[in-house]
Amino acid sequence: MAVDEVKNAADGAGAHAAGTAESLGSKRYPVAPGVRLNVRSGPGTNYQLIRVLPIGASVPINCQKPGESVTGPYGTTNIWDCIGNGQFVSDAFVQTGSDGYVTIRCS
Repeated sequence: MAVDEVKNAADGAGAHAAGTAESLGSKRYPVAPGVRLNVRSGPGTNYQLIRVLPIGASVPINCQKPGESVTGPYGTTNIWDCIGNGQFVSDAFVQTGSDGYVTIRCS
């Protein structure tokens, strides 16, 4: 299967094209509706703000790690999702369908 075919199969015929090589072929999870989500350099709100995801974004979860406890639309959790190299979002704002870890822990 070609790279483009894998990308299209993973994201519903290319509707949400992957933005980085890290997310190519990864499952993507939707950010809570109406939320512009802060992306931080580490697992807590005290870490540097890197960027803000737009409303309607979906994210890959490369790994997860514990950090600051945060309350959001999907509950209160201390799980932070690594969505790229040194880029973290609180799992409280990502619809994973689980209250726990859904992938490997970050090292």
